[in-house]
Amino acid sequence: MASAERIDQAMAAGEPCGALAGIPYTLKDIIDTAGVRTTGQSRSLESRVPEADAAVATRLKNSDAVMLGKAVTWEFAHGGPSWDILGAPCRNPWRLSHDPSGSSSGSAAGVAAGFCLASIGSDTGGSIRGPSAHCGVTGLKPTFGRVSRRGVMSNSFSHDHIGPIAWSAADVAEVLQSIAGHDPADPHSSIAPVGDYISGLNRDISGAMIGVPYHWFDDEVPASMELRAAFDDAMKVFQALGAKVVPIELPRLHLFEDSKKLIAAVELFAAHSELIRQMPEKLGEVFRVRVMGGALVSSEAYVRAHRLRRELNKAVTSVLERVDVVMLPTCEPAGRLQPPIAEDLLSGVGYLTAFCSTGHPALAARMGFTSSGLPLSIQIAGRHFDEATVLNFAHRYEMQTDWRLYRPDFLPD
Repeated sequence: MASAERIDQAMAAGEPCGALAGIPYTLKDIIDTAGVRTTGQSRSLESRVPEADAAVATRLKNSDAVMLGKAVTWEFAHGGPSWDILGAPCRNPWRLSHDPSGSSSGSAAGVAAGFCLASIGSDTGGSIRGPSAHCGVTGLKPTFGRVSRRGVMSNSFSHDHIGPIAWSAADVAEVLQSIAGHDPADPHSSIAPVGDYISGLNRDISGAMIGVPYHWFDDEVPASMELRAAFDDAMKVFQALGAKVVPIELPRLHLFEDSKKLIAAVELFAAHSELIRQMPEKLGEVFRVRVMGGALVSSEAYVRAHRLRRELNKAVTSVLERVDVVMLPTCEPAGRLQPPIAEDLLSGVGYLTAFCSTGHPALAARMGFTSSGLPLSIQIAGRHFDEATVLNFAHRYEMQTDWRLYRPDFLPD
């Protein structure tokens, strides 16, 4: 609380403070904090205390935000909810028997529950957007390289993104403004100039083009009736704001999944193989199985997956030259919290992976509720380094609807 007291004193004295002065936040427990345990929720690192802050933690400190603590995650931000790791799985504030998704589960659940105003998560295959969707908050996966990953535990180095989760798009924009930018100590950090994410939130979107890949959620991975109906209602809101909704064609979803899973499997094994060899008994079963899978991928398959990934990136980038944003559902609403089957995690296709493969910015925002009261979510993706437009569309939608006014009631079932 020392930092909060210091900021209070500075504000009372009329001294200048940072852009996020006094804002309480949490960090996903894979983000290093000097003098504060950072464990990746793994028993293998339960006593680990970093000597230095991650770059994103430093930027938040420099903005005078106040860290409340670390947010629970899946083991090393991978695998799934597990009962054999350092901490028990997080619960969904909207329904305590249900899954908050992951791996930034504690980040999204904490914001939804009102424990903090913002949290920093990571997104390798949907780990910011999935939890944000299940917990009814707003989460942004920025463009690859937009936010430094220095001091963050690696999962898949060519897919890992760092980004903010908050109650609204406006709050997300405020946090992103403070954490975005080049870090010369991070080889993956982009030198692209940082935009103004705040001043354009209310920009008029009349005449803007929204591309919708209907074939993704009508044919390839059919959305549930409630999710589909909520998405149609959302499109009507955007049309009322003057935007045009047009169907678009993108590569099939399974191509994004196939390339990402092969690449990520190899990179996950490279990041954690030493732990597997030295202390396998201190790793959770689900995580251990997933890491070992990477040892079975051939170098030829890895190279082919990267070639496919480049083609997929070009295809999405080409479509975004004709439309301003792409919109689709984020994911299905939360199901019951239960142990995952490790083998099942290597299969399956969803709507989250594509923009991790291509590195385009993608945001999840609340889009209503199911008949049983669980949050639904819309996903908005944009051009590389055009987070400002993504946030603009999300903010205009949030201001035209009242979903942001609903709060979770912590129902047991």
